[in-house]
Amino acid sequence: MNQHSKPALLRPFADKFAHTYSIVARDPNTGEMGVAVQSHWFSVGSLVTWAEAGVGAIATQSFINVSYGPEGLELLRAGHTASEIVQKLTEADEGREVRQLAIVDAQGNVAVHTGRGCVPAAGHQLGSTYSVQANLMLNDRVWPAMAEAFEAGQGPLAERLVAALEGGQAVGGDIRGKQSAAILVVKGQATGKVWEDRMIDLRVEDHADPVNELKRVLTLYRAYEYMNEGDKRMEANDVDGALTAYRAAEAIYPDNPEMPYWHAISLANAGRVDEALPMLKAVFARSDNWRLLTERLPGAGLLMVSSADLARILTLDR
Repeated sequence: MNQHSKPALLRPFADKFAHTYSIVARDPNTGEMGVAVQSHWFSVGSLVTWAEAGVGAIATQSFINVSYGPEGLELLRAGHTASEIVQKLTEADEGREVRQLAIVDAQGNVAVHTGRGCVPAAGHQLGSTYSVQANLMLNDRVWPAMAEAFEAGQGPLAERLVAALEGGQAVGGDIRGKQSAAILVVKGQATGKVWEDRMIDLRVEDHADPVNELKRVLTLYRAYEYMNEGDKRMEANDVDGALTAYRAAEAIYPDNPEMPYWHAISLANAGRVDEALPMLKAVFARSDNWRLLTERLPGAGLLMVSSADLARILTLDR
């Protein structure tokens, strides 16, 4: 064989590599569906992860056929089951023996395909409402470890998906090492508001420890969920509820000055300026830009205090 040629099997299919391990799952309690993945390949989430609220979640990998994602979702919308779609897509694909495909639908039905040509160690394991699958792994313990970690996981679906990735990495993971990771979680029922139905969409494109970085970013996401809840409560004049949410956000992400800043601004707007002052003082000490921002808030209707109280705020430590 010419040194520059590829094996006949690979020539048509090797343009999109995504040798990796992943999980697709549905939470039977909430109906949420999601997919999470890790690979020694740049930006793996842009290729592997597909999901739509009220429809299902898909992972397409190995010598990846990206079209499995959008076409699979379209077939799910048309009422086909996960098993029917895996069979339909792979039977029509000449490259099926080098593909991996996993689908969970909105009813929790799961189906998976691992082609005979996937690079070892490769395989999958089905659970009641999830599937774990992997190829080009260091050993064949990766996907069973993922299943065990997912089933033992606690809390929301997203955290359990990341736990599955951690489980796979702990026993060896990708034989080449680590580079990128991603998680995508959608609601069980579509509302028509795509920006709300896609609950979590986080990617680590290139990192020395992508699963841990994904876990860290997911934690930040939870902190900002509390921040958003606080803002909504303030809009509804539920000051106590807002302050409780802001405190929860700060507890999760104590190093971010933005969280105590908006907490303090909410206190000031509630007439509790004395409580806000030490918080603002600490934030201003980190960067005087926060003081400059505060000076601009009254004109935008975001800080409603007396002139005297505004002066007290702006002259902190001056």
